[in-house]
Amino acid sequence: MAKKDTITLEEQLWSVADKLRADSGLKASQYSTPVLGLIFLRFVSIKYNKFKAEIEEEYQRSLGGRNAKKIEDIALSKVGYYLPDNANFDYLLNLPESENIPKSIKEAMESIERYKPELVGSLPKEEYLELVSSNSDGNNDSALAKALLKNISNIPADISGDVFGKVYEYFLGKFALKEGQGGGEFFTPTSVVRLMVEMIEPYGGMILDPACGSGGMFVQSADFVREHRKAYKDTEDHELVVHGVEKEKETVKIARMNMFLNGLRSQIVNANSYYDDPFDTYGRFDYVMANPPFNVDDVNLARVKSQPRFSEYGIPQNKSKRPGKDDLATVPNANYLWINLFATSLKPKGRAALVMPNSASDAGNTEAEIRRRLIESGIISGMLSLPTNMFYTVTLPATLWFFDKAREDDKRILFIDARNIFRQIDRAHREFTDEQIQNMACIRHLYQGDTGFMVQLLAKYDEDIDCLEVARNEASEKYSDAKLRADLWLKDNKGKKLQPALNRELQECEENLKDATADVEYMKSQRQWLTDRFPDGEYVDVVGLCKAATLDDIKEQDYSLNPGRYVGVVIEDDGMTEEEFFETMDSLNAEFSALNVEAAELARQIETNLNELRRK
Repeated sequence: MAKKDTITLEEQLWSVADKLRADSGLKASQYSTPVLGLIFLRFVSIKYNKFKAEIEEEYQRSLGGRNAKKIEDIALSKVGYYLPDNANFDYLLNLPESENIPKSIKEAMESIERYKPELVGSLPKEEYLELVSSNSDGNNDSALAKALLKNISNIPADISGDVFGKVYEYFLGKFALKEGQGGGEFFTPTSVVRLMVEMIEPYGGMILDPACGSGGMFVQSADFVREHRKAYKDTEDHELVVHGVEKEKETVKIARMNMFLNGLRSQIVNANSYYDDPFDTYGRFDYVMANPPFNVDDVNLARVKSQPRFSEYGIPQNKSKRPGKDDLATVPNANYLWINLFATSLKPKGRAALVMPNSASDAGNTEAEIRRRLIESGIISGMLSLPTNMFYTVTLPATLWFFDKAREDDKRILFIDARNIFRQIDRAHREFTDEQIQNMACIRHLYQGDTGFMVQLLAKYDEDIDCLEVARNEASEKYSDAKLRADLWLKDNKGKKLQPALNRELQECEENLKDATADVEYMKSQRQWLTDRFPDGEYVDVVGLCKAATLDDIKEQDYSLNPGRYVGVVIEDDGMTEEEFFETMDSLNAEFSALNVEAAELARQIETNLNELRRK
């Protein structure tokens, strides 16, 4: 499915879902789960229907024999789950409005849970009984549920898991926007997650997200493992076992659906990571990834200060204490509780990636002492400043922190300033492209001495450029052919407008050629970006981009972890000689003086006009 078709599908589905939300009178927080539940049901039905005939055929063959099989066991071996007929999306779609469709959807979800115990309590059920029009008495009102089913059926039957994931993510982001910052705590844009994954390479093992939201970190990690195995033709098992903690019950449901859809072995728990430790996290995990809530200031100090997972490097707390008020004291800012948790949850060779507000990089008071201890321990391997407007609901500038316990003896920290690396999606939002992510990951590989990564990446760029140039040449030939036919038609029909069909074909061919040319130039620019900065294929500090700072460098900066302090600023060469520069300055100064004279004259004229008005 082409990217533009995916975008169109996303927008169509959201337009309908948002209208239905308005018609029902429900808030996005109430409506998101049942809508995502039906998208979930559509996808599992699409997947199941591909095997349905095969499952039923094997079931019929086994009937009457000594080794008769249950149909649900056959389905489990072929698909991973059993979908009863009443739970199939098409069955629900074809129900007449005279039926109680909300109740039927609820029963469908119950049927899925019956045959998949790990999903019990995860799928929306009672929520569907609320899907009634805002002007209805709710008595067997199936119109709204019917309309929702009909429009979600627009998801095509040949959809792939990857495309579904993008639709799923799009809805999560849209619901986050509807709810504002609080409603979007669980949503981290895919390109940010992808960068985090590429930087720590979670290549099989146990992974923790103590603020997991919808589970996007886990899905991207699993994608990395699959892609890595495919690229290296690796047939060994590198299964990720994912563990998530999420305090919002509705978001836990979304996360469990997401894990199920992506075939991940998982355990998602509804708990508050500040006070509960359901996985006994200390020193247990190969990887930790999270985008926790920022700047929380109401965590009870007494309940966290004695926990080693939070206190190993120190507890953030106010310097002055009120006598007799310890039970009421709170942590002034919980950012460093999260940072402590990620560091202490790792195994001896574990790695972590986390999102933090920029303020955490330079925080003072007790946070500064914790940061010094972390730096001197050697666990912090990298820091990366993100561009602004990367998140849907959080406007604070953010930084990615990277931990690597296997490199604790190397006290250096790789600082990367990526604030100017992005693609603008719209006026208010940005993202990283796949190529930008690979280029930034390449910096880390070169820094760690893996020069082969850049060789492979450049080879991939060359291959992609060749393919794109073939596509551009084909687009150019089609445009030339359409242009020739259009010119001949106009020549034979002087004075007439070009035939509409031929004119549309010509415009489409021209647009396709522009797009194909832009694709080639973009891919070349990304390759050039990398070779310009690392021409010898080895790591070097690049002013304005990256710096491998020693412990002494960091001490000189008072243990700041702000990449901007280390990488410096690029001073662009304007190409002017000294004489040309001063000529330009003199010209600008003369222009400025003339504008001052004009401004003074305008001010005098305004004053004169006001005085005349007073006299009248």
